[in-house]
Amino acid sequence: MLLAIDSGNTNVVFAVYDGAERRGIWRIATEARRTSDEYAVWLLQLMAMAKLKQADITDAIIASVVPTATFNLIRLCQHHFDCTPLEIGAPGVDLGVGVKLDSPGDVGADRLVNAVAAREILDPPLIVVDFGTATTFDIVDGEGDYCGGVIAPGINLSIEALHRAAAKLPKVEVARPKNVIGKSTIGAMQSGIFWGYVGLVEGLVGRIKAEYGAPMHVLATGGLAPLFSAATDQIEAIDGELTMRGLVRIFERNRKT
Repeated sequence: MLLAIDSGNTNVVFAVYDGAERRGIWRIATEARRTSDEYAVWLLQLMAMAKLKQADITDAIIASVVPTATFNLIRLCQHHFDCTPLEIGAPGVDLGVGVKLDSPGDVGADRLVNAVAAREILDPPLIVVDFGTATTFDIVDGEGDYCGGVIAPGINLSIEALHRAAAKLPKVEVARPKNVIGKSTIGAMQSGIFWGYVGLVEGLVGRIKAEYGAPMHVLATGGLAPLFSAATDQIEAIDGELTMRGLVRIFERNRKT
């Protein structure tokens, strides 16, 4: 079975796949100092609850945007699952997608993996909107290649910054308010966060399409994708497991026979 690992700025997500079938998925807060042994104790207990054994894992693949965490994730695979993982961005790993950037090595591994998976859901050209730690817009051109994108502050980052910078403003949950005009401080903040990000999505999608000069499909991913997708007709499809699907596809492409 395959252990797929997506190490992001907020969470590290682990999933086990038996072919195309997902047998389990778990997440833990990103902590650069967490050791491979600590990961193992936590993960092996969860795997056991899903009736999965340590010996079931024969291969692994990692996408990481946190270099300080990558070392211990690789050690986890090597020392506890007896396999050396494929690492997105490492020499020799074939993504199956071209990267048309001035500095291809600068783009986050998760964004490339999302591009790989998105092409199987919607025909390119397309835009992938990822509601993560950052809100990203990634562009796959008509040839199916990654050709750039946009990075904006994530929703939770914006809420945290607003709370810290203004002494009288509380933390608020991300929710769709009934009215745009807030009748209280919390209502006004929720409106600004929710409808502000809807405006961000609609504005950037519109500008990207205009600059690209051709019709484009739009796919959303990330935990808040369903909430925001319901408020705009710019997003055509949602896939909450886009990165994991991409990791499985890349592993299959690079599988040694």
